Amino acid sequence: MGLRWFLATVHLLALGIGLGAVWVRAQALSGRLDQDGLRRVFSADTWWGIAAALWISTGLWRLLGSTDKAADYYLSNHVFWTKMALLLGILAMEVRPMVTLIRWRKAVAAGAVPDTSVAGRLARVSRGQAVLVVLMVLAAAAMARGLGAR
Repeated sequence: MGLRWFLATVHLLALGIGLGAVWVRAQALSGRLDQDGLRRVFSADTWWGIAAALWISTGLWRLLGSTDKAADYYLSNHVFWTKMALLLGILAMEVRPMVTLIRWRKAVAAGAVPDTSVAGRLARVSRGQAVLVVLMVLAAAAMARGLGAR
């Protein structure tokens, strides 16, 4: 019971961290990108990455470790597959922001000013990811109520 509770708790906390972080990243990318603005972007991006690591690690542990429900429950549930498709969408959308923000971090660390001309696009991507996170929550709530189970 203790491990099951712990994994579920961390999985849910990661939701709050991640949704907040990706929204703050979008807002920071839409604002002034001076030194303080870039620090806000990088901080939010770091928390978004931490949340992703927590979601994925606890989710895999819950799935493969059968700590909550048997793996067959998830694998035969169409709502689970919808949730996974949404996660893949988030991950696919993250490629450009991740690569761009790594470049920006390197530039700032080298004392240079990064080219932030794509910030508006990255902000839109972040907002889109926030929407997908909310849809994942809806799918998770549906699964918790037994929807999609065969």
